[in-house]
Amino acid sequence: MRAKRTSGLSSKTVCNQLNFLHGVFAFAIKRGWATINPVARVDRPRTPRHSHRRIRFLQREELDALLRAVPGDHLGAVERPLYLCAAMTGLRQGELIGLRWTDVDWTASRVRVAESYTRGAFDSPKSHRGRSVPMADRLAGELELHFQRSRFQADADLVCAHPVTGHVLDASKVRKRFYEALDRAELRRLTFHELRHTFGTQMAAAGAPLRAIQEWMGHADASTTEIYAHYAPDPTHGAAFAQRAFGDGGGARGGVSVGAAEALRLPGL
Repeated sequence: MRAKRTSGLSSKTVCNQLNFLHGVFAFAIKRGWATINPVARVDRPRTPRHSHRRIRFLQREELDALLRAVPGDHLGAVERPLYLCAAMTGLRQGELIGLRWTDVDWTASRVRVAESYTRGAFDSPKSHRGRSVPMADRLAGELELHFQRSRFQADADLVCAHPVTGHVLDASKVRKRFYEALDRAELRRLTFHELRHTFGTQMAAAGAPLRAIQEWMGHADASTTEIYAHYAPDPTHGAAFAQRAFGDGGGARGGVSVGAAEALRLPGL
């Protein structure tokens, strides 16, 4: 733990590593290879609270700048639809890499999430159940162009397959090239996973119900989707009330009179 504290890793990363080691020793005890689990005695590092942390996402013009910064090489031809699909569907990286052409429903304008590629294998999505996400016309057009260019057009072929081999993309290389594209576009650093926030915030701002956003993004807990509530239109029309209360800059019109305000002022304030 001393080594981890001085290595610069986040508390969450250290906890993930401890959980992995805990599972290794638990498996060893089950097989009779060990008698105790030393990791069970380790105090986990305190994880800072991030419930009110400002989320990071791309505005529309920033997304366009990112797409313009995609290089013109063979991988860039896949990365452009990959980034756009990430931002306009909210799919996780493993779900995007595992997406197949049969999952793109052109008629219904939906992208169906049936599996995910994580830890070197195909599996069910994180929520362990499939879902479908609405597909905007812009994304449908981009995927259609990508389909026409791709060498791999069978239903079972991957949408974002490696352009030469047809195999799954290397997740670490995807992230590295994503950061390079952000730098070329002179955009602030955010993780590939945070492209999901672009989808969540834009859909909330467009007035989509949070319950629908929860279903589209595959959140098991509604509280996870609540981070987008502040980007949704205000159902109370609070701005109109604030304008009526404070907007004209006058002393008496539209609010409490100056005399009443003086009478209500507390001593010493």
